[in-house]
Amino acid sequence: MNGFQTIFHKTELCIIGGGIAGLCAAVAAARHGTKVVLMHERPMLGGNASSEIRMWICGAHGKNNKETGLIEEMMLENQYRNPDKNYSIWDGILYEMARYQPNIELLLNCTCNECDMEGGRIRRVRGWQMTTQRFHEVEAGLFADCSGDSVLAPLTGADFRMGREAEREFGEDIAPQQADKKTMGMSCMIQAREESRPSEFIPPSWAYHYTRDDLPHRLPDMSNPSENFWYLELGGEMDAIADTEILRDELLKTAYGLWDYVKNAPENKEKNQNWRLDWMGILPGKRESRRYLGDHILTQNDVRAGGKFPDLVAYGGWSMDDHHPGGFLTREQPTIYYPAPSPYGIPYRCLYSRNVENLMFAGRNISVTHTAMSSTRVMATCGAIGQAVGTAASIALRDKISPRGVYETRIEELKQTLMEDDCYLPFNRRKVPALTMEAKIKCASPEAGNLRNGFDRPIGDADNGCALALGQSVSYAFARTVHVGRVRLIWDSDLNRETLPEAEFKLNRNMIHNRPLGWPDSYPPKTLTRAYKIEGVMADGTKALLYETSENHQRLNFIELDAWVKELILTPLSTWGSAACHLFSFDVAERKLQP
Repeated sequence: MNGFQTIFHKTELCIIGGGIAGLCAAVAAARHGTKVVLMHERPMLGGNASSEIRMWICGAHGKNNKETGLIEEMMLENQYRNPDKNYSIWDGILYEMARYQPNIELLLNCTCNECDMEGGRIRRVRGWQMTTQRFHEVEAGLFADCSGDSVLAPLTGADFRMGREAEREFGEDIAPQQADKKTMGMSCMIQAREESRPSEFIPPSWAYHYTRDDLPHRLPDMSNPSENFWYLELGGEMDAIADTEILRDELLKTAYGLWDYVKNAPENKEKNQNWRLDWMGILPGKRESRRYLGDHILTQNDVRAGGKFPDLVAYGGWSMDDHHPGGFLTREQPTIYYPAPSPYGIPYRCLYSRNVENLMFAGRNISVTHTAMSSTRVMATCGAIGQAVGTAASIALRDKISPRGVYETRIEELKQTLMEDDCYLPFNRRKVPALTMEAKIKCASPEAGNLRNGFDRPIGDADNGCALALGQSVSYAFARTVHVGRVRLIWDSDLNRETLPEAEFKLNRNMIHNRPLGWPDSYPPKTLTRAYKIEGVMADGTKALLYETSENHQRLNFIELDAWVKELILTPLSTWGSAACHLFSFDVAERKLQP
């Protein structure tokens, strides 16, 4: 006996890891009615995006390719409530998404370290919660490993890989000639701020010392608002899991030494005199470790071909960004950016284990080669993958089938559900509710037909939206009096907002690292509709107000109505700055009667 209490939980879905992927998986499953236990070993959610590591969320390159769904929801909430880009407020937003979401039981500070198997299935996992000095045992029907390091792989016997494949295995010309165990390294981030007065920096005695000659391709530039010292990277030639503590020590010596160079090198002392160290990360942010093996292994060639899979449930679009395993210790370029199309599809078959029947995964640990992972690992992509896993898990549990069974029998339902929840799936069209298609649309705008075309963003040269003057209505008139239920709206949140052509330092990025003097507050996208109302023409011809809001700050709105109407009228009243409203979708579904 160990003398510590064990708390027992029985649930439908247990998710290990509360980074962006795990958080999105948990919220997606919970909103679709699944009971979820989310076990996370850290005190705050978000993983590499949290205040413990402070990497901003990156995703697909290119015009109108920004990820939507839950990723966009958390980004927009942050821009609404956190104009100063304060990491404590950002932590609180992520915490709120899980802690106050019905159907989620949140176990923070809880490290998964044991697993019981029954045949080829996981029966339960066990975690140690350091704050309460208790064990938590979680029994579930499905498990999703979103831990990054794939903690369930060695505990379950699930097939996985670690390191780089040889070129000949998959015909990847980016891959090395010989397979090895090398990975991308990890980083401790730096956050600095500029003030109106000079400051000194006295480095610790144990910090490394650098001169300009020691920093090929890695010269810090405090005038660049995107400088985040990502090249402070070590560990790719060591064990990305077992050697983490050793690497943390080396990263701190390196990071303090680099800041000493920023502040005290003769060529920097004057120009950086007003910059001061605001925060130094002590928890390394990881890029790569174990990768599970699923029914499909996504390769460099799949990425370059565009990933037009029939089971496409998420997408990437970051370059194949292959960091040198030597990291900061090599004098070569720290990374090579190999081109990748944006977007390219990621298939569902990469998101569940090929040999553990009830194990799914999301994040940087999905079933991909090292070269493909160099693109799929970025957090917006991981969040989209997480939403797909959580949604698929809810379907599997509802119908009592395996994750593989979802691929075999429910893949179209999964795709349509994701698109309904505003996840963009390239090369796919969302099905519009029958009631919406049957209605007569009434609007002065010639673009009104776009509101029910099944595309919720600009694609190529097609805008797919409808411009409405403030106060100008669009309505659906029905051939009969109908019982309206859910209304689904997709407003324009400016999917290109992080590259607005404004003055230097006015990037409306979700979070930042280094804060120049006078950096402006962030704000909800100006294109987003702030106030609108929904009215109904009743059976007797009278008009009634059914819904109104003055503080909308989300792209996706679901409004639950319960009214019998002959016509439904939507009227935008104000935006967050644009002169007119821009709307992509206006769907109306009949209210479903409870059985």
